[in-house]
Amino acid sequence: MSSPTAVGGAAAWHDVECASYAADLEVWRDLAGERGTPVLDVGAGTGRVALDLAAHGHEVVAIDADPELVRACASRARDLSLAVRAHAADARSFDLGRSFPLAIVPMQVVQLLGGARGRAAMLATVRAHLDPGGLLAIAIADPFGGVPAGEFYPPLPDVLEMDGWVLSSTPVDVRDEGDSVAVDRHRQAVSPTGDLTEEVVTLSLDSVTAPTLEDEGAAAGFNPLPAREVPATRDYVGSTVVLLEAPC
Repeated sequence: MSSPTAVGGAAAWHDVECASYAADLEVWRDLAGERGTPVLDVGAGTGRVALDLAAHGHEVVAIDADPELVRACASRARDLSLAVRAHAADARSFDLGRSFPLAIVPMQVVQLLGGARGRAAMLATVRAHLDPGGLLAIAIADPFGGVPAGEFYPPLPDVLEMDGWVLSSTPVDVRDEGDSVAVDRHRQAVSPTGDLTEEVVTLSLDSVTAPTLEDEGAAAGFNPLPAREVPATRDYVGSTVVLLEAPC
């Protein structure tokens, strides 16, 4: 009998919970069109944004800390003949030996870096990879989406069918824990023969605001520019894209 690991493991769950999100793609396309390529995609996962930008004619270098997600991104780029090069690397300490006019940090990747110290390391590392005048664009989101703590109502589950398996993931609770927000997800996997496995996983997101991130960027030597907004959808909260420009 096969298993969720056989149909993708971490990559499959990443696709279930992230791949359908498209509300921010226009922002990344606009920035790539304005700033030029190659684009550095930090925390690229299985390639949601990197593959879209490449399909629109941009060269992309994608990094992620999870080698399984990197392999999935690279495989999909090859299958689609897209100009994406994927590397397994930590956002806080990578060294690619090249520079870029634009680096992007989509979704909530910046909120997974271990607080202010992790963000400072990422900012310094990315700045070392930017051309003079290059731009770093970072998305941050409020997991509560403006709903007070204690009044969270779970949305419909994210669902993906893969090789006869049905994988679903539902956010069931969001808790304010001071410096972070904990998001509980109920994951279910139904095999082709109807066997069910399930678990609850918790994702911890650092609490950080756009003004705080702009101040941290300024301390790292960036010049903050006016932020851009990604509107909320029926299934996803909105986000703010903080823009930090490297000095010329």
